[in-house]
This record gives sequence, structure tokens and C-alpha cells, in this order.
Amino acid sequence: MPRTPPLGRIAAAIGAAGAITVIYFLYLSVNPTTVALTYVLAVLIIAGSWGIVEATAAAITAMLCFNFFFLPPIGAWTVADPQNWVALFVFMVTAIVVSQLSGRARQRNIEALARQDDLERLYALSRSLLLTESRGDTRVPMAKHIADAFQLPGVAVYEQQTGALSAAGSIEPHLVDERLREVARRGVSFADGSGVFVTAIRLGGAPIGSLAIAGGRLSDTVLQSVTNLTAIGLERARGQAATARAEAARESSELRAAVLDAAAHEFKTPLTSMKAAATALRSGMPETDARRELVEIVAEGLDRLQALVTDAIQMLRIDAGDVVIHRDRHRVAEIAATALREFEPRLNGHRVTTQVPDLLVVDADRDLLRLALRQLLDNAVKYSPPGTPIEVRAGSNGMVSITVRNYGPPIAEHEQLRIFERFYRGDQARRVPGTGMGLAIVRQTAHAHGGTLTVSSTASAGTEFTLSLPHGDSAS
Repeated sequence: MPRTPPLGRIAAAIGAAGAITVIYFLYLSVNPTTVALTYVLAVLIIAGSWGIVEATAAAITAMLCFNFFFLPPIGAWTVADPQNWVALFVFMVTAIVVSQLSGRARQRNIEALARQDDLERLYALSRSLLLTESRGDTRVPMAKHIADAFQLPGVAVYEQQTGALSAAGSIEPHLVDERLREVARRGVSFADGSGVFVTAIRLGGAPIGSLAIAGGRLSDTVLQSVTNLTAIGLERARGQAATARAEAARESSELRAAVLDAAAHEFKTPLTSMKAAATALRSGMPETDARRELVEIVAEGLDRLQALVTDAIQMLRIDAGDVVIHRDRHRVAEIAATALREFEPRLNGHRVTTQVPDLLVVDADRDLLRLALRQLLDNAVKYSPPGTPIEVRAGSNGMVSITVRNYGPPIAEHEQLRIFERFYRGDQARRVPGTGMGLAIVRQTAHAHGGTLTVSSTASAGTEFTLSLPHGDSAS
């Protein structure tokens, strides 16, 4: 049913007092006390049903009727007996006080119900924004959730970081887009005569977006709660998107590693056969046979290719995180010498000097550390002019540090933070063959051992990479 207009309720309240007067004056003969109590009861009912204004109107009407029709002299606005003045005054005060108290109690009840309704709507909104599992981007239906929860004609939500805008209901996104962006930038509220209210969405005090409401208005407390829930919902959506990207990257990396690992293993079978054939040919030829030199070249090439395939398999396993660290105590000098001996055919005229103490030991996986050293040597050879020296030195200062220095062009400062990323190729690297995996593998090897990999590069001192690993005791 439609609500009775306020003037109609006031008239009805006055009519109720008049009806009581007619009934008692014309049809029922009772004492003035009974009439007064009936008036008070009617005022109380009106106050509880409609409100203070209607009850006050009924109380004033009842006081006038009580004076005119039931207190001597009847039919006059005067009161003859002083005791009746007291009775009239008590009735008037009682009726008005009762109406006020009852009206205020009703108002408080209405406000309590409104707060309860707001809490229930906020709870429903929080479940929609924060607890519902979403298979897609939760930012898309966010405006619709808010509009549905509070029965708003139109809602729009704008996220500043991505520029994403979602709208629901009667609101037109292109009409409020600029306002939403401005409010998100400045962190202020905006309202005009068009009936659209725009406020900032804050997280940690900083604006991260904005909320537009058209055709409705929320209380300040509810609005603040809605913007807080929206901010948390946007942050949750960001987290879900980041997790999805990370999971996709991980699955892609694992798939790539699995495919390349399988390909590398397929390479090893024919390489082993060719190596055996080359060895057999070499052993059956005289030392002076010219063909023996060709077979030697083939055998060396096969050795190099087999080492590259083995390194590739190991690097792929490290990259995929599918590697077990076999720690043991090793002499750093022995590992460095082995790595240099294995890498010697690829030095391209570089002279390598070493400064590694004989008694320095390290707790590490021998094969992984040798692979890391070969990668650092390979990087030094690629990015320094042929014939320039390469220095390998090691020392101890709480950690065992192994440093490889070359004297090629310096690495730009802005690239020094990125060269350890997988597949990153800097300005110099674009002119040099490679995959961008070498330094990433060295860094992952360092992290797997609980160590670090750092770089220092200047035009005067060259470029040096320092691999730091946990220290072992001195060898006896």
C-alpha cells in the first residue's frame, strides 16, 4: 500500500481526537478522567504508529476538546474550578510528553531497522565482492554487485591502475568517465545537478579508483563502508590476476623446459654414437695419416657439442626448479681448474689468469658450481674483445666469493638490474649470439646454495661478476 501523505496523517490524528470527543460527549456518559485517559491512549497509539508530529497534533486537539466539552463550564474555553486547571495542565503535559517519548522511540526503532538493513546489505555486498570465487575478472561485475545490494539505479566503478571501468543500471559510462578519472587523480568527491555523485576509492589512504552513484544516495557511513569494500575487492582482483599470470608463466616455463629437455636427451643418443665412431676411426689410423687430423676435429667438435647438450639439460632443470643440490666440501681451485680446462677450446684467444687459494673450500654442488663458472667464462668471452685478459679470483670474507672479470664495454647502469632476468638481452647482447639464460642460471644456482650473484661494471675497471656461496672449513 502507498504511504499516507504527511498532511493526511495529521488530519487523521486530529480526526481521531475528534471522534473520541463525539463518542463520549454524545453517546457515552463517563467522568473526565476516563475521557483524559482515552485521549492519552489515542495519542500514544498515534505516536507509535506515525510519529511525533501527528501525535503532537492529536494531543493539542485532545486538550482543546477536553477543555471545551468535558471541563466545567461546558461549552467554554475557560475553566471554573482551579482543580480542573491542574487536571487540564497535567493532561496537556502528559499527552505531549507521551507523544514525544513514543515518537522518539519509534524514530529510534526506525533508525535501528535502517542500520540493520544497511548492515545486511553490506554483508551481502562483502560476500559478493570478497568471498565469491570468480572464474574471470572480478572487477567486471563489481558495479552490478553494489547496485543490486543497495537497489541503486546506476553505479560505475573505475580502477586507476588499469583504467578499467565497469557500469551497471542507468548510468552511462562515457558521460561519467572523465569525472571518475578526475576524482581518482585528485582523491576528492564530486556532485552536480545531474544527480550523479562521485567519490574516491582509497586503499591505505591513497586513491586507487573512484565510485559513481546515479539516482540515489547513501549515508556517509554506508558510503565509506562501500568504498572500503570496493577497494579491498579491487586489490583482491589484482592479486588474482597476478596469481593467474604467475601460474601461466610457471606452466609455460615448465612446458618449455620439458620440451627442450626431451630434445636435449634426443641429441645425446646420436652424439654418443658419433663419438664412438670417431674414436674407433682415430684409433685405427696411423699417426701420419692426414685423415686422422680430420677425425680429431670431428671428435673435438663432438666433445664440445656433447658438453653443450649436457649443460643445456642441467640449465633447463635449474630453470624449472627440478634440481637437487648435492652439497659437499670441495676445493675451489680444483673446480675452477676443471671449468677452465673444459672451456679452454672456446676461449677465442683470451688469456685467463687465476688467483684462487689452494686451501679455500666451499660447501656446494660440484657440477652446478662448475656449470656456473663456465657460464661466467662464456659471458666474459662473448662481451670482451678477442685477446683481452679474463681474470678469475676467489677469496673468503664470511662467504666464499668467486669473481670473473673481463675488460669489455661497461654495462649500462639501468641494465645491471635486469641482466639476471631470464631471456633478457641488453643493447650489447643483441649483437652477440646467445639465449639470455646464462646469467639467470648462475643466479639461480647461487640462490639454490643460499648465496648471491652481483655485478660491478665501469669503463676503467671492466665488468666483474661475483658469485658468493656459503663458506666451508679450510682444507687440511
